[in-house]
Formats: sequence, structure tokens, C-alpha cells
Amino acid sequence: MMIVVVLAMVLQRNLFGVVVLSGIYSFLMATVLVALDAVDVAMTEAAVGAGVSTVLLLGAIHLTRASEAKPLRKPLLPLVVALGVSGALIYGTLGLPAFSDPAAPIHTHVAPRYIEQAVTETGVPNVVTAVLASYRGYDTFGETIVVFTAGIGVIALLRRRRRRD
Repeated sequence: MMIVVVLAMVLQRNLFGVVVLSGIYSFLMATVLVALDAVDVAMTEAAVGAGVSTVLLLGAIHLTRASEAKPLRKPLLPLVVALGVSGALIYGTLGLPAFSDPAAPIHTHVAPRYIEQAVTETGVPNVVTAVLASYRGYDTFGETIVVFTAGIGVIALLRRRRRRD
């Protein structure tokens, strides 16, 4: 379904349709993340990717034209760059261990240490909370700052200014 949505976005000439399809894509991506047991990332994708981004893009369309201008020439260079980046990403995944491989380094080194020593090292009884708040505390703090900054940006862009007479 995600491939169909992406193809529909590429073929769409109306920017409103592209924004709606990108919101649908974000919700589909959030579903994939839930299926991969990354619920926190899925919630962020749904809130920021589908919610905030869609509102901002719809606001931008409201302030500008609602349809895409015809390109001056054929966009071959962006197509070649996109295909090159896609090929590099696919090539990069070939060396990864198989999904849920018990012999993967994450399952042989990091996960056992977190499970066995998280409570004694952090004092937090929940392993997930210990990882997010203690081991990855700076990362979680950075993500919180990004989401907070995005919220402040949305408020700043969408608030109405009163004209002084």
C-alpha cells in the first residue's frame, strides 16, 4: 500500500492531493512501526508526520497556489539522484543481519547487558524506561527538544497577528 501511495503522490499534480497522500503515507509508516514493536516511534510518526506536517503543509497551500507549476524541463537529474540514493540504501542493507536473528550483535552484546544489569545500574525497575531515560537519556532529551521546537514552530506559524490600524 505504501508503494501505491508513493506512486500516486508522484503522479499527482494537485498539491492538496499530495499533502493528503503524504499524511496517508505517514499513517501507513506508523502502522509498520507498530508491527515492528516500535510503538514510541510510531506515535511520533503519526503525530509529527501525519498531524503536524499535514497541518503545516495545508497552511502553506492556503497561503500560496494550490497546484504545482509545470516544470521548465524534464527532471532527469533529481530522478537519477533519487535512484542513486535508493540503490545505495538498498546496498547498505545487504550487510545487515536477518530480521530477528538471535546471533545478531544486538542480541548477543547489548540486549543481555540491559536486561541483566539495567535495574542495578540505573535503579529503574522497568527495562524500557531505564534504556530510554538513562542509557539513551541524551538521545531522548534531544528528541523531546525536536518535538517541542516543532510545536513552537507550528504555534508561531499558525497564530493570527492582529493588524494595527
